[in-house]
Amino acid sequence: MHGFGQGQGPDLGRLSRLPAAEGQAAVRFVIDAERRLVIARFGKCLTATDIQVYVQNLRAHPSFNPSFSEIADISDVEELPLKGPDFLKLADRFDPFSLESKRAFIAHTPVQKHAARLHKILRSQRNFEIFQTLEEAEGWIRS
Repeated sequence: MHGFGQGQGPDLGRLSRLPAAEGQAAVRFVIDAERRLVIARFGKCLTATDIQVYVQNLRAHPSFNPSFSEIADISDVEELPLKGPDFLKLADRFDPFSLESKRAFIAHTPVQKHAARLHKILRSQRNFEIFQTLEEAEGWIRS
């Protein structure tokens, strides 16, 4: 798992075109420090450990700031073996973003949307929306 385009402006389009491939990191992300934005794309199976590793890598990245906005693309997720206590632990102890950050989730299925809504509720997040496309999410983040 790593940020793309480090040392230069990230190619955000490249991230959205990358397919989830076998053996690839469960979460891939780019940090656009100029736009104060993190875009993360999650793979087919998403576990609590995958999210914890993503958060650790994000926090360790020199360009990351907790006040940045996030677009979390969970539209490829097919398996989400998380239970209530997992969601609580992730929201309370691991979420690296401030409560004031704008958070956009890209979700298509009922399970994906439910997971996104649950995260919003557990974080008492006001600046949080769910979208169908990256373009819609980016438009809202810029507004």
